[in-house]
Amino acid sequence: MDYDNAFAGLKVIDLSGGVAGPSCAMMLAQHGADVIKVETPHGGDWSRILGRTYQDHSAFSLYGTLGKRSLALDLKTHEGKDILWRLVRDADVFIEGFRPGTIGKYGFGYDAVSAENPGIIYYSISGFGQTGPLAARPAMDPVLQAFIGIVTENKGEHDQHPHRIAISLIDMFSGLLGFQAIATSLYVRREQEVKQGRFIELSLMQGGALLSVIRLIAHHLERGTAQRTSMPNGVFNTADGQINVTMVRPRDWHPFCEALEQTELLHDPRFATHHARAAHLDELYAVLRPKFAVRTTAWLSERLTARGIMNGRVNSYEEFLREEQVAATGIMSWLAQPGVRELVPMPNLPGLPKFVGGTKRAHAPVLGEHTREVLAEHGYSPSEVDGLFERKVVGGL
Repeated sequence: MDYDNAFAGLKVIDLSGGVAGPSCAMMLAQHGADVIKVETPHGGDWSRILGRTYQDHSAFSLYGTLGKRSLALDLKTHEGKDILWRLVRDADVFIEGFRPGTIGKYGFGYDAVSAENPGIIYYSISGFGQTGPLAARPAMDPVLQAFIGIVTENKGEHDQHPHRIAISLIDMFSGLLGFQAIATSLYVRREQEVKQGRFIELSLMQGGALLSVIRLIAHHLERGTAQRTSMPNGVFNTADGQINVTMVRPRDWHPFCEALEQTELLHDPRFATHHARAAHLDELYAVLRPKFAVRTTAWLSERLTARGIMNGRVNSYEEFLREEQVAATGIMSWLAQPGVRELVPMPNLPGLPKFVGGTKRAHAPVLGEHTREVLAEHGYSPSEVDGLFERKVVGGL
């Protein structure tokens, strides 16, 4: 074991689909675990068909399958269940993301799996939780953004209509929460003489609540309306684009006015003090927006930065990837992936080596790419494997 492969030697069975479960298991794979992704032969993990597809992949699956091995397995067959039992018996972690109750119908609920393998860390991820009136309801990230209150806050400046945030923020955050819960459980289990596993559950609802906790608390204490800052913050149109300005300290007001060459605002009684600005914030924005609009983004950024005012040009994703700072810090790797004609940008993970093309960590498998390999490792002869393919119990290459 070393820092680059903290989970080397551990075996993870990943039956989850979408983003939250697969991204959790992907993190385990990146830290050295052997993650076997079990997916249906009939299309595989549904994240493979989200948005634009590239043969067996989408942008979602390129991230969610990275570093794993793919086994295409039909769990609706008796032979398929027998195969999964072989995988489970010496596994360390079992991850499932079916609707509550479904995995039990397949015969792989926690009680059954832990009876066969008492040391297993069993992780269930769902939309609304394993119990309660909404437990059976299907859910994805946008649904939970709406349910929790995130969409209500994200109103368009021009239309004042609630909008979802485009990135899968609840999914991704929930994936990290799941990874944290599994990792700490494995740490505890390592110290046990007799390995005792446990059941862990997480819902996207819980993940979204934790993601939103500060705003949630603030709105609750303010009875539905979180207090606005007394400083001008947000996105401003410039002469050649847009810039974000973020200020939280009252002492930033003086240098901010200097940066914009608007020192007369320091003497305007509407804006002269912290409390005055809070009472006249909309008027302040009305004064400032035209001042921003006649200056270039670079001019504004240079002057704000020189005075310690946090700011950033509003980029597209492509502009971000071309930023000098991105190249200087080495946070991105560019990887060739099956079915994709150009290199894929992949953020490197903190605490781990950079991704290197052609290595297991940097490879997103196609559906069933490792079916034969995994079956052979679990005692199936070549002729038995051929038979399983012929009977469509398994699929893949």
